[in-house]
Amino acid sequence: MAEQPTKKKQWILNGFTMSTPGHLAPGLWRHPRNRSAQYTDLEYWTDMAKVLESGKIHSIFIADVLGPYDVYKGPDSFDPGLPGVAQIPMADPFLPIAAMAAVTKNLSFGITASTTYENPHLLARRFATLDHLTKGRVAWNAVTSHLESAARNVGLETQIAHDERYKMADEYLNLTYKLWESSWRDDAVVKDAEQYAVPGRVRRIDHRGEYFKSAGPLTTEPSIQRTPFIFQAGTSTAGKAFATKHAECMFLAGLEPTAVRKSVEDIRARAIEHGRDPNSIKTITGILVIVDETDEKAQAKWEDYLQYVDLEGAATLFGGWTGTDLSRFDDEEDFRFTGPGAIQSLVNAWTATVPGTDGLKWTKKRVAQEIAIGGPHARAIGSPSTVADILERWIEESGIDGFNLSYAIAPADFEDIVKYLLPELRRRGVFWDDYVATTTRENFLQDGKGPRLRDDHPGSQYKWAAE
Repeated sequence: MAEQPTKKKQWILNGFTMSTPGHLAPGLWRHPRNRSAQYTDLEYWTDMAKVLESGKIHSIFIADVLGPYDVYKGPDSFDPGLPGVAQIPMADPFLPIAAMAAVTKNLSFGITASTTYENPHLLARRFATLDHLTKGRVAWNAVTSHLESAARNVGLETQIAHDERYKMADEYLNLTYKLWESSWRDDAVVKDAEQYAVPGRVRRIDHRGEYFKSAGPLTTEPSIQRTPFIFQAGTSTAGKAFATKHAECMFLAGLEPTAVRKSVEDIRARAIEHGRDPNSIKTITGILVIVDETDEKAQAKWEDYLQYVDLEGAATLFGGWTGTDLSRFDDEEDFRFTGPGAIQSLVNAWTATVPGTDGLKWTKKRVAQEIAIGGPHARAIGSPSTVADILERWIEESGIDGFNLSYAIAPADFEDIVKYLLPELRRRGVFWDDYVATTTRENFLQDGKGPRLRDDHPGSQYKWAAE
């Protein structure tokens, strides 16, 4: 009997965006094909959702920040980021979700929300409501927030210390698990001739912790997933400890596959320490994809985009991400040999991975140019075959499960991915023909275990099962 071919791993693909005219491409809002300046119109969001669902993309992953980037030419100056849109203005990522859900059936919605600045009971209610309205298609990108400007915006003098923010986040998630999983018994809502919900099957949780208090119960009845699918992007020691305990999908930064593989292996080892199945935590990385019929057409598209780049906006983003003010350095200074160690490491990674840069001097202008479209992520530019080769190499060498696909212009770059790239990925057997389910957790995990938290997840201990 002939040996059956091994089925290839099915990739996770998300559309990566922000509720702003400029996510990772300052200045590109001016491009004639870019609709991102329409981010305040519902039609922009519903059209993007329909494009992504037409390609069977897993989710639209919406990043967020709660303050302006104000390091570059600082202190406290956000003016350099305004003309090109360095993630300011920025709107609430939650509000377009219901409209996008109304025009789709399977696309999921990953929404960023802060455990440091959001009230846990109110956030739990918001997610539960959206889980109802989307029929189980919401995910929470749980972040602790890192900007001084965000702390000041919510009334603090300065940020809470880094590791303490993660201690707060751990308690925060345990509290929300209690609200979602433990305040309503699974059979509390009956909707029969006598009653809507049964007394005695809804209870207070009376959480009194070091950082938070909440009596409960959650006022929203249980939704399909109860707890939304959880994304996380912790990279520090405290961040990884938190993420490998709670996350179901981790977003890993990195410019080079073998470096990311180290993170993937570390995550799997830490998951086992938490008593979790390491395969229950999916891993993704960010990548900019510019694709067209041929390599030449894709490269021409890239060159066209570069004409609209705003380098002041790029330097503003760099300051926000790294805490380093590029304006303080000399114009001809080479960052491969000077500057903070973390920036030298970043520049060395670029030198190793970006063709034609080995002999270049990495001045502050060159650094800004490098992140001006797509941020500090890898790039895949070319024909469907060329881009697919790059992505396959990433999957094979890093061990990740998929990608957050960023863009220069929206939704046009997503339209190109659907038109050109996805047929090639399907031909190679690495991306599904259709969604396997209607809920986020089922589509991401594909383990046949339903929409609820898995038994090895710490939130599952709070489930209040029907008797």
